[in-house]
Amino acid sequence: MDTLFFIASKLIWGLIGPESWLFIGLTLAALGLLLGRRRLAGWSLGLTLGFALSVAILPVGDMAMRPLEERYPIPDLPPEVTGIIVLGGAEDGIWTVQGPQVRFNEAAERFTEGLRLAKLYPGAKLLFSGGIGAIGNIEAIRVPPEQTTAGVFFLEQGIPPAQMVIESASRNTAENARLSYEMMQPQPGETWILVTSAFHMERSIRTFRAAGWTELLPWPVDFRARPFRWGVGWNFAYNLRQLNVAAKEYVGLLAYSLTGR
Repeated sequence: MDTLFFIASKLIWGLIGPESWLFIGLTLAALGLLLGRRRLAGWSLGLTLGFALSVAILPVGDMAMRPLEERYPIPDLPPEVTGIIVLGGAEDGIWTVQGPQVRFNEAAERFTEGLRLAKLYPGAKLLFSGGIGAIGNIEAIRVPPEQTTAGVFFLEQGIPPAQMVIESASRNTAENARLSYEMMQPQPGETWILVTSAFHMERSIRTFRAAGWTELLPWPVDFRARPFRWGVGWNFAYNLRQLNVAAKEYVGLLAYSLTGR
C-alpha cells in the first residue's frame, strides 16, 4: 500500500499542480484551434491567460503559504530533550555521493537548525529521516548512512557518530513517521523535537502522531512567505513557485487525512 500511495501521489500531483494548469490550458487551446472548436480555444486561452496574469502580479503564493506557516510558532527551548528529528527534503543526495561537497536546496535550514539543536543538546539523539522521494524510487532505496547528505554533513560538523541515527529509506512524510518510530520506539515522557519547514509542519505533526509519536515539539524552520504588502508587482516565477509549494501541501494534507496517514 505504501508503494501504491507513493506512486499515485506523484502521478496525481503532476496533473493537478498549479504549474501544470498552464500546460493543460494551452494544450486545450491548441486542440480547440486544430479541431475548429473556437469556443473551447477561446475559453481555454482566456482562463490560462487570466491565471498567468493573476500569478504574475498578485502575491497569491505568499497568501496561500502564510496560513500554513503561522500554525506553529517557534517555541521556547525545553530544559531537556530526548531526541531531535530532522526531516529530509533539503538535500541533493545524488550529487553528494558524487563529490566531496554536500549540496542543499532552499530548505537548508532543516540541516543548520538541526545541527544547532544537536550541539545545544549533546545528550540527545539526532535522527535524520529522509530517502529518495523521486518517482523512480519505486522500492525504497537504503543508502549507507555515511554516504547520505545528512551523514556526511553532520559528521563534518563535529556531531559524533554515536549521537546520530540515519533513516534513509523513507520516500514521503508518512514513511518518515512510520520508519522513524520503528527505529527509535519513543517512550512516554520523552521529549522529541521535530524540525521541518514551517509550511510542512502541520502535515508532519499530524502524520507523526498518527504513527504513534505523542511527545513532539514542533520546531518550524525555512519560513518562506514574505510580509504582506498592498499593491501589485511582476514576479511570475517567484509567485508560481510559492503557489506550487503551498498547493502541494494543502493537497497533501487532504490526501493524508483521507487515507489515515
